[in-house]
Amino acid sequence: MRTLAFCKRNIKEIIRDPLSLVFMIGFPVVLLLFFQVMILSIGLESLEATPQFEINSLSASISIFGFSFLTLFTGMLISKDRTSSFIVRLRTTPMTNNDFIFGYVLPMIPIALTQVLICFLTALFFGLKFSLNLLLAIVVLFPSAVMFISLGVLIGCLFSDKAVGGIASLIVNLAVILGGMFFPLRIMKGAFVTIAYIFPFAHAVDLASFAILGQYSKILKPLII
Repeated sequence: MRTLAFCKRNIKEIIRDPLSLVFMIGFPVVLLLFFQVMILSIGLESLEATPQFEINSLSASISIFGFSFLTLFTGMLISKDRTSSFIVRLRTTPMTNNDFIFGYVLPMIPIALTQVLICFLTALFFGLKFSLNLLLAIVVLFPSAVMFISLGVLIGCLFSDKAVGGIASLIVNLAVILGGMFFPLRIMKGAFVTIAYIFPFAHAVDLASFAILGQYSKILKPLII
């Protein structure tokens, strides 16, 4: 009950910042539309040389990219509460650490789900085929969403609101670069690929791609990571 009460309060805080909410949900869709316009302007035959821009892979990558903004949003929410001494006042209540953590994490889950649904619905208009694989992809994307939200909780707990924006933006850039979202890591070699797969971002992108493509035998490893 304590966690649910705290969740309701955080939901109200999220609704009070509708611009950020619209940005988190809408920007991945805008990015997907941008890539589709770019692909059409170059020519569909270019997809053979750039398989990462094929709609199945692209929708998976942009879904993970959208999750990275949850890190920023969650971190900012927590850091603002710390700056305003709201957390200090709540420490006088019977709330436990788990109440605080789940109170911040749970309200972000519907946002992550909305991001994925809107991204996939948009991708359907550009050739993504509706199948049970999409439902599987939504399920296996859940750990990735929790990972990015949890990173936001960690950053919000450790840094001030002025520092959270820069550090969360760094995570967004690391997710793009080391996740291979817009270039194919699987056909690259060398130290960069080794370093990229030390981090969880590339595994998250692979997990979403394997689910959408129906490559079930390849799902377990990135899911565990």
